[in-house]
Amino acid sequence: MQSQQNQNPSQIANPQTGELPKVKTPDMNDRDFLNDGLSTCKYLTDSLNIAVREASHGELYNEFVQILTETHQSCRELYNLMFQHGWYKLEAEDQQKLDQAYKQFSNYSSQFPYQ
Repeated sequence: MQSQQNQNPSQIANPQTGELPKVKTPDMNDRDFLNDGLSTCKYLTDSLNIAVREASHGELYNEFVQILTETHQSCRELYNLMFQHGWYKLEAEDQQKLDQAYKQFSNYSSQFPYQ
């Protein structure tokens, strides 16, 4: 059973699966490979978003959109794997801050030219 002493109540995470070595070596482990893949996917989607916006030819645009979609799907799959193994943690936001942001941005909708 996982020790509860290191858990932060504001974090959203699964317990780590215990597949990591106790002492970090220069060798890459599964978490390192997944983290590297996710970082690469994030970089690629950022770059592909620019390519999609700036594609001057219709067929090129369509190809970039397809590649971007596939890359986003790969990012999601890597994220899901990392989250399932407890290697990706999210910080929970305070409900008061969420309510404040919702109120702020919902008021902006009255400025839209369409309803």
